[in-house]
Amino acid sequence: MTDVGDDAPNFDASIVDGGIEPFELADRIGDEPVVLAFFPAAFSNTCTDEMEAFRDEFDRDGCTLLGVSTDLPHALEAYRVQYDLPFALVGDPDHRAIEAYDAIEEFERYGVDTVARRAIFVIDTDGVVTYRWLAEHSGQEPDYDVVAEAVEAAS
Repeated sequence: MTDVGDDAPNFDASIVDGGIEPFELADRIGDEPVVLAFFPAAFSNTCTDEMEAFRDEFDRDGCTLLGVSTDLPHALEAYRVQYDLPFALVGDPDHRAIEAYDAIEEFERYGVDTVARRAIFVIDTDGVVTYRWLAEHSGQEPDYDVVAEAVEAAS
């Protein structure tokens, strides 16, 4: 399990940020802290509440915020547009990211068996995990003030 003090595991996926492109986490580490906000499913109630809180109530200056889910990139593109999310989303349908960070939630509905567990990881500019939070249940949101403090401490 990835924990505070560990080197952040690298992974590749697709990134949705005004289009869909290949993504590798290592390419984003170095300039400012990176916040990986794992969420189970685009268009679901709690996930949308969380992404809107990151949009409206979280100061993203000084960090790279990336929402990460196992949804397909095209679904994430529609989700990002519908909710006017000003940060990139990472599509992880192959589960590379959720496995690397052990942010796995068994789901078993709608023909899906695994989704991302709601989790937050803050990675400093040296590529070290400085903060980790894992939800106790899928309806739990992170404490956004604590995440902001973790970003500040990682700067």
